[in-house]
Amino acid sequence: MKYLALAAATTLAASAAAADTPELVVYTYDSFVSDWGPGPQIEKAFEETCGCDLKFVANGDGAELLARLRLEGARSDADVVLGLDTSLIAAAKETGLFANTEVSADYALPIAWTDATFAPYDWGYFAFVHNADLDPPSSFRALGESDLKIVIQDPRSSTPGLGLLMWVKDAYGDKAPAIWNGMADNIVTVTKGWSEAYGLFLEGEADMVLSYTTSPAYHIIAEEDESKAAAVFDEGHYMQIEVVGRLAGSDQPDLAADFVRFMVSDAAQSILPTPNWMYPAVMPSGGLPKGFEALVAPEKARLIEADKVPAIRDEALAEWLGALSQ
Repeated sequence: MKYLALAAATTLAASAAAADTPELVVYTYDSFVSDWGPGPQIEKAFEETCGCDLKFVANGDGAELLARLRLEGARSDADVVLGLDTSLIAAAKETGLFANTEVSADYALPIAWTDATFAPYDWGYFAFVHNADLDPPSSFRALGESDLKIVIQDPRSSTPGLGLLMWVKDAYGDKAPAIWNGMADNIVTVTKGWSEAYGLFLEGEADMVLSYTTSPAYHIIAEEDESKAAAVFDEGHYMQIEVVGRLAGSDQPDLAADFVRFMVSDAAQSILPTPNWMYPAVMPSGGLPKGFEALVAPEKARLIEADKVPAIRDEALAEWLGALSQ
């Protein structure tokens, strides 16, 4: 009986301890929390400092995060959202669901960061990735005139897909419909998210895939494979800056704010470059991993101001849908 009593007491103590441990729920995208993504390492590192239980909840791709938040509204279980980007910031703020967080960091971004609601944690340039033995096109026009087959992502569910819309629109303005008409025959398929698209490319289903200039770093560093490259376009390359923000309705506001600040700390920034294969928003104390120096560096960076994206998005989406429906 003594042993039974001791076992019961131990179980009750463990249950009480678990009940006293605060839980922080972070909505993010699928690849972030995959076994090969940064999620497991970020979770371990933050839990070592927070005395909490960090719970990542995957929601497809970045644009799907915002769609879920809109659906859930103030009832959302999320305390933090990680994985929106500059193309979605204005729409996210319009929901009224996010709270400001005071963040101080020495950002290593190509632009000045002044937003008080969201903190950037990594960034990169969109690009079409291809096998290194392919002679790639050097512009969207050249791509449309070629016989190359490409895989892209749906801008309604994917941040890279939306980034591509902004890239074409920013580069060509009123001539964007002609660019899409030219590329329509090149598009093999449109996937819901980045992972599916990149997987199809690796399986040989397309000559090129919409990804990032940093994607070849994965093959160079993780696989010791230099067979992948990113095409450099004359129009320049559109930037993606991924951000993290906390919800105003969080029942763990201080812990949520701590996590936002943690994501720009050296502990987190040192983790991100290789598992997420993007540039860190703050240069880690140890610098970039070996292999990043081999990546192409676009001469011209493109980025539409966040508050101008919603109006441009509607027009660009209509142009894209029109070209693909013909």
